[in-house]
Amino acid sequence: MTKIIGLTGGIGSGKTTVAKMFSEQGIPVYIADEEAKKLMDLDEIIEQVKITFGNEIILNKKIDRAKLAKIVFNNAEQLKKLNKIVHPTVQKHFKKWLKIHDLAPYVIKEAAILFETNGHKQCDKVITVVAPQLLRIERVFLRDKSDKESVLQRIDNQWSDEKKILLSDYVIENIDLEKTKAQVDVIIKLLDKI
Repeated sequence: MTKIIGLTGGIGSGKTTVAKMFSEQGIPVYIADEEAKKLMDLDEIIEQVKITFGNEIILNKKIDRAKLAKIVFNNAEQLKKLNKIVHPTVQKHFKKWLKIHDLAPYVIKEAAILFETNGHKQCDKVITVVAPQLLRIERVFLRDKSDKESVLQRIDNQWSDEKKILLSDYVIENIDLEKTKAQVDVIIKLLDKI
């Protein structure tokens, strides 16, 4: 049976970069956040978001992501509400995706909030990507021009690295890309044995 390897890390840790490194080695990778963004265009999700957060969150029959982000990333309770809407649909989508890759010995499931949603309980192993906070803030700023304050709010809404590390099987320190790649190669050798 195909094993599920969870891959997580806080905002700006570089988990998507690490996911690409696994993908380049021919390992199937599911990026939960990317899939969630696509699934948020589904009519049933749009309707539930409208009911939960109000009509003003809808723009041209689509979710106004900027407005929604302002609401949920400043309020842990609102973020929980959004996750309750989106998470079950992502789970169903992942199960279908997993069936397509059932011949692979293992797959990587990359999810920013793997622990926060108890997703780690469905994984055979978990990898957490970490990086110093200042570097994480800089990466997010370069990626999507977020200001320091909003990045720190998002960091505060996620579990701390220390808490994630306690529940992880492997930890990748992502500061230098060559060293990160070397850590990925070591983990692949270990995963090939499970």
